Amino acid sequence: MPDLSGEIKHFITELDAAVEAHMDWTRRVMRCAVLHTSPGEDVLADTAHMLCRFGHWFSSQKSHFVELDTHRTRRIEIVHQAMHDAIRSICANILAGQPGENTDLETFEQTQSELIGLMAWFKTQFLASAMCHDPLTGLPMRYGIEDEFAQIQKKCRRDQTQLYVVMIDVDHFKRVNDSHGHAVGDLALRHLADTLKSILRPHEPLFRFGGEEFLLLMQCQSPEAAAVAAKRIVNRVRNVPMPLPLSPGESITLTVTLGLARAQHDEYLGDAIVRADQALYAGKRGGRDRYVMLDDD
Repeated sequence: MPDLSGEIKHFITELDAAVEAHMDWTRRVMRCAVLHTSPGEDVLADTAHMLCRFGHWFSSQKSHFVELDTHRTRRIEIVHQAMHDAIRSICANILAGQPGENTDLETFEQTQSELIGLMAWFKTQFLASAMCHDPLTGLPMRYGIEDEFAQIQKKCRRDQTQLYVVMIDVDHFKRVNDSHGHAVGDLALRHLADTLKSILRPHEPLFRFGGEEFLLLMQCQSPEAAAVAAKRIVNRVRNVPMPLPLSPGESITLTVTLGLARAQHDEYLGDAIVRADQALYAGKRGGRDRYVMLDDD
């Protein structure tokens, strides 16, 4: 299993626990059917689908499910309530000394099966998403970046805008690790990611490319607009120091160097990255804390 963040591990653990708690409700229904004993007021309540651990947990985490698939999230709500309605009807008939309805039993079996299938699908998606995201910064990693690049290429062709591949590298990052330790270095990378995310537009994806390198897919109307955006990034990073957690009043000032290359409409991502790297190294040779844009010619 990949090295998942503590937050993702906790989420998956809670998901499994909530589903297991639901299976416990099924056992209580079986005891009701065999022994004719009450399964509990919570099972018989009209709001049972909200009282069970699964229902309560799912309600609190619904936004995470919606991000992955709105339709399947809605299906979970529907089948979960339908399953509880069927359980309540079956138990009520048994406690009244009457046989249960066959339609209720079929509904219970079908909805329980669908619910388990839906939760298995979401668990797979959550784990896949976790593998594609950097647990330190929360940014997507380079896996799958080619598809994102191709989609934005198409959008830029349609909108007649320009796509720039931007390589972002932290200046003298080794000094941070050597002077303050790797724990502070990790905090610095997280601080930088948060700083970058705070000024980027929603349609411009940012990736943790590796080490202290980040990759940005930036959409602009012109080279002049790209230069303005790059300058804004350089200035913002320099002007937002990171406080040192164990040294009140002290902070680290980070700077970054950017290399920009305009991606042609039919260009492969790898070729654009090579040119963006060339611009980045030109910026490093030029003194860092700056951006360099390759000529479009």
